[in-house]
Amino acid sequence: MLVTLAFLMLPRSAGAHFVTTALGSVYDDISHLLMSPEDLVPIIALALLAGLNGAAAARWALFAVTGTWLVGGLLGLLTKALLLPSPATAVSFIALGCLVAADRRLSVRIVVALAVLVGALHGWHMGVSLAQGQREGLGLAGIGSATILIVAIVSALIVSMRESWTRMAVRVAGGWVAAIGLLMLAWSVRR
Repeated sequence: MLVTLAFLMLPRSAGAHFVTTALGSVYDDISHLLMSPEDLVPIIALALLAGLNGAAAARWALFAVTGTWLVGGLLGLLTKALLLPSPATAVSFIALGCLVAADRRLSVRIVVALAVLVGALHGWHMGVSLAQGQREGLGLAGIGSATILIVAIVSALIVSMRESWTRMAVRVAGGWVAAIGLLMLAWSVRR
């Protein structure tokens, strides 16, 4: 038992921010996106909002968020400087969460504008993270493919929901997203 404990205490390399799958940068960054709540939650919240606003809004949001995430990621990768301070991501959580929780019918244009803002902001932050971690820009392809799949699946699920209790469950999820955003904002202000 002592030998096992000693073996477990041997130092190993640790990566604090990026996940390494040993499958290449595309798969590493897909797994990073899926394991990073600050990147994954806004995508899901946007998909929930788009789905609540119908199939047309969901289709347009799908391409708007993915495209602007990739463009923002490239710009962040090239500039290596944050566009907005980190609390801006917390504000996006709060705004999206409140909109989902309110369940107000929004025009397709407003949903697309929100998708562009979310994609650009979070994509830029992801690009800066890739640059600071000295990662390959090819990883943005993995992030883009994961983003398009998440938005497509989640928004299609929400569009297909017909029962009133299912919309209520989505609204509750929006409340949780807003609460997470408030916690993130409080932590960033506390520092």
